[in-house]
Amino acid sequence: MLGNALLLAFRTLRRNAMRSLLTMLGIIIGVAAVIVVVTLGSGATQQVSQQVASLGSNLLMVSVGKRMGPGQVSGAEAFKLADAEALAKDVYGLVAVAPVASGSTTAIYANENWSTNVSGTTDAFFSVSNQPVAEGRLFTASEARLGTAVCVIGQTVATKLFRLQNPLNNRIRLQKLSCEVIGVLKAKGQSTMGTDQDDLVVVPLRTYQRRIAGNQEINLIKVSVQSGHDTEKVKQGIESILRTRRHLASTEENNFNVMDMKEIAAMLSSTTQTMTGMLSAVGAVSLLVGGIGIMNIMLVSVTERTREIGIRLAIGALENEVLLQFLVEAVVLSSFGGLIGILLALGIALGLSGLLQVPFVFQGGIVLTAFLFSAAVGVVFGYFPARKAARLDPIEALRHE
Repeated sequence: MLGNALLLAFRTLRRNAMRSLLTMLGIIIGVAAVIVVVTLGSGATQQVSQQVASLGSNLLMVSVGKRMGPGQVSGAEAFKLADAEALAKDVYGLVAVAPVASGSTTAIYANENWSTNVSGTTDAFFSVSNQPVAEGRLFTASEARLGTAVCVIGQTVATKLFRLQNPLNNRIRLQKLSCEVIGVLKAKGQSTMGTDQDDLVVVPLRTYQRRIAGNQEINLIKVSVQSGHDTEKVKQGIESILRTRRHLASTEENNFNVMDMKEIAAMLSSTTQTMTGMLSAVGAVSLLVGGIGIMNIMLVSVTERTREIGIRLAIGALENEVLLQFLVEAVVLSSFGGLIGILLALGIALGLSGLLQVPFVFQGGIVLTAFLFSAAVGVVFGYFPARKAARLDPIEALRHE
C-alpha cells in the first residue's frame, strides 16, 4: 500500500511540477539557511580557536595599564626586565617568560620602505608566541645579551621590502639602527582581531632599548604556562608578585592586566555560537512558513480532487488509504525540498567559506537534522488536509463539480 501511495504521489507531483516546486520553495530556503549559517558559524568558531592557539600555547599576556572602560586604558608605569625575571623565577608552573618592548617604525631596504611594528625581546619570545622560523635562524643568547644588530622579520615585511629577493644576510634600517636579517618567520596570517601577525620585525631586547627606544621600559610580558597547569592560579601568582614589585597597597587596583588567551577564545566562540543560533532560528521560521505553504497547497489539492477522492471511496478505498495517499504526497514534497535545500546549502557554504576565508566544516548532524525536520514538517502540516480528504462523504464528493 505504501508503494502504491508513493507511486501516486510522484505522478501527482510530476503532473503539477511548477506548483510543486513553488510549494517546496519555503522548505528549500529554510533548510538551506539553517545549514549555511551553522556551517559558516562552525567554521568561524574553529578559525577563532586556531588563531588563538597560533598565538601561543597556554599563553598569558601581561600588559601595562588599568582598564577604565571600553577601549580605554589609563597610563601606568612600564615594566622592567627585572619584573619578567622575577616572574620566571618565582611563579610556579611557567614554561617560559618573554619580555617585549615594541613600537611602530619604518623599515627601509634600498629603495623600498614599509611601516611596521618592531619588537625587542628575548629568544623565549619565539617559543612563547609559537613563531617558528621558516628560513635562516633565530638570534642566539649571546647576541641577545650583547645587543647585536640582528633581526628576524615576518613574511609580510620580507615581501614588501625584498619582493622576490632572498632577505637573509641583507641589512635593513630601523630608524638609526642598521641590522642584519638573519631569519624569516613562518607565515601565520590574520589574527582574531584582524591584525597581520606577519607584519613585524624582531630584534634583541637590549638592541631595541639602546638603539631604538632609548630607555629600559617593557610594555608587555608574554608568559607560557605548563600544559595541564591551572592558569587561574598562575594568574594569581603573577598578580601577587607584580603588585608587590609595583608597591600597590591592598586597597589599590592593579595598574596592569593579565589576560588569558583561552578565556578570550572562549568568549569569541560563545559570541559566534550565539549569533549562529539566532540566525538558525530565523532559518527555522522559514521551514515553518514552508510547512504552512504545503498545508495550503494540499488543501487546494483536496478541493480540486474531490471527485477523484469520491470515486476511490465509492469503489471501496478505505479512509486510511486516502489519508496515507495525501500524507505521502506532503512528505514527498517536503523531503524533496529538504534534499534540494541540502545540496544548495552545501554549494553556497563552500563558496562563502572561500570568499570569507573561514574553514568549511561539514556538519553531518545538522544536515541530517534539517532533512528529518523537513520530513516532519510534511507529516505535521500534511495531516490536516489528508484527514479532510479521508473524511469526505463519497456521495457528496461525487456530486462535486
